[in-house]
Amino acid sequence: MDKRNDISKDLDRRIDALANRSSLTRGQIIEDALAHGRSLAWQEKWVEGVQAGLEEAERGDFATEDEIALVLNKYATR
Repeated sequence: MDKRNDISKDLDRRIDALANRSSLTRGQIIEDALAHGRSLAWQEKWVEGVQAGLEEAERGDFATEDEIALVLNKYATR
């Protein structure tokens, strides 16, 4: 019996798409969801964020020292 039949076609397609966009296998994606409570939607958003960050880096789009200081100061304990 094909174990892929145990989940919906939509979830099956999303897992395959996520595996194709990341360095993870189907098993790793499913294990991460089960062991760490990271939903498929969370994992998809994570991969999208990483890919967006890599694209920005490739364009040379990095935060300036002033932008970093603003963030650090925003969360500094006083």
